[in-house]
Amino acid sequence: MFGDMFGNMEAQQEALKQQLEAISVEAEAGDGAITVTSNANRKITNIAIDPSKIDLTDHEELEDLMMVAMNRVLEMAAGKEAEASQKLIQDILPPGMDGLFGRG
Repeated sequence: MFGDMFGNMEAQQEALKQQLEAISVEAEAGDGAITVTSNANRKITNIAIDPSKIDLTDHEELEDLMMVAMNRVLEMAAGKEAEASQKLIQDILPPGMDGLFGRG
C-alpha cells in the first residue's frame, strides 16, 4: 500500500517543480519604483525599475527598495509553494489520512 503511495513520489515532485515554475508573483516597493517578479520556486524572473519614481543616483535608496521588493516577492512565492505542496500531500494521501498533518 505505502509502496504504491510513495512509488511515484519523484515524478510527483518533478510535476510540482514544473507547476511552481509556472506560478508568477509580483511585488513592488517605493510606490512602484521597483517591481520584482518571481516564480513559486523562489527564482527571481524579472526586476523593473521605474526611473520616473526614483532617483537612480541615490544608490542607498535604490538598494533599500530592491531589498524590500525582493523580500516581499520571495515571501509571496514561499506562500504559493506551501499551498501547492500541501495540495500535493492531500492528493497523494488516501482518504481520511490527511488528519495526520493537522488537517481533516
